[in-house]
Amino acid sequence: MKRFLEVKERKEVETLILSFAKKVRAIEEIPLSDALGRVLAEDVRSGVDVPPFDRATMDGFAVRASDTFYADEEQPAALRVVGAAHAGEPPKLEVRSGECVEIATGAPMPKGADAVVMVEFTELEGDEVRIYKAVAPGENVMAAGSDIKRGELVLKRGTPLRPRDLGVLAACGVSKIRVFKKPRVAVISTGNELLEPGEPLKPGKIYDVNSQTLCAAISESGGAPSFLGILRDDPDEILKALRHAVGKYEAVVVSGGTSAGASDIMYDVLEKLGDVLVYGVNIKPGKPFIFAVVDDKPVFGLPGNPTSALLTFSLFVAPFLRAVGGLPPHAGAKPTKVRATLSTPIFSEKGRHEYVFVKLVENDEGGVTATPLLKGSGAITTLASADGYVLVDAQTEIVEAGEEVEVTLITEKFI
Repeated sequence: MKRFLEVKERKEVETLILSFAKKVRAIEEIPLSDALGRVLAEDVRSGVDVPPFDRATMDGFAVRASDTFYADEEQPAALRVVGAAHAGEPPKLEVRSGECVEIATGAPMPKGADAVVMVEFTELEGDEVRIYKAVAPGENVMAAGSDIKRGELVLKRGTPLRPRDLGVLAACGVSKIRVFKKPRVAVISTGNELLEPGEPLKPGKIYDVNSQTLCAAISESGGAPSFLGILRDDPDEILKALRHAVGKYEAVVVSGGTSAGASDIMYDVLEKLGDVLVYGVNIKPGKPFIFAVVDDKPVFGLPGNPTSALLTFSLFVAPFLRAVGGLPPHAGAKPTKVRATLSTPIFSEKGRHEYVFVKLVENDEGGVTATPLLKGSGAITTLASADGYVLVDAQTEIVEAGEEVEVTLITEKFI
């Protein structure tokens, strides 16, 4: 039976894996229409003034403000209308003293005009308009470059693009944008016992859970997953599939076969293909985690148990994918933590940091009670039911009921 070569500390493994992110990171240029959620790979400066000309912000009359200074309800100012200005048309008219131009919202201001009187404060008779409200210079006018000036920094490198950011880029005339390329990730499940969901369930078989959860988690972490199927516990079959995956994708995530049992062959296969840099991490669940490099491509070997697979993915793979894609380590801020009272004791194995998933309930005292979910790492309902986890230090063997613990949230329920 194989033994774990050298069980490493979690922080050491995290640092090692993240050091490969820059080697895998790439940049691509895409149409602005496809850029939602992508991450800018460079600063963007505007090549134009926004707006590019002085424009009316209201329907009304473009005037010289000085012609309206004494206008009111009792003594309106009378100005001669010399034409009309429409949105989308270049300015053709000039406003002199005693004149005005009828103007639509968004239309360029005519030469000589410096304000717009809203139509609600006017009365048109023939080619003369009465102005019942004075306006100041610049009133109801957006000056050229008042929103964004030519050469101004509008978005910084590393910005995840939201709908409003796309609007800013469109206003600057940007049609294509350079973003960090989404890492393409091959996903493989291994195990003689696994079946695709939808197939008839046979004696001794179970449905493959990890392919669904891991592909979804990869997408959530900014990657582009491709599921390559379920492989038997056959070294030649796995070796052939991994060679193909490494040649086509930026990273490979394979689940199952990572422990030290007779049928756990992942370490041996990866050792033939490349360098195994991590075999075993000082955590529970998730100790049989493997990280290897094959032809300069990272390969992540996750335990087959669903909870262990998803926990090791969130600890080691997700931060790597987010770094490759230019995203911050966590979605939004760092994971939110809450204080809670433990309802039942936690017994932990000394020597390993243990992640204990808990269900949170608001108690009668206005606080929060944490109940450990102790179904084991093979139970997918452990993660489905959990609101967060308690990290038990490697030197701690028991956390008593009634103790206050820190819970790292994995749901938004208590945020």
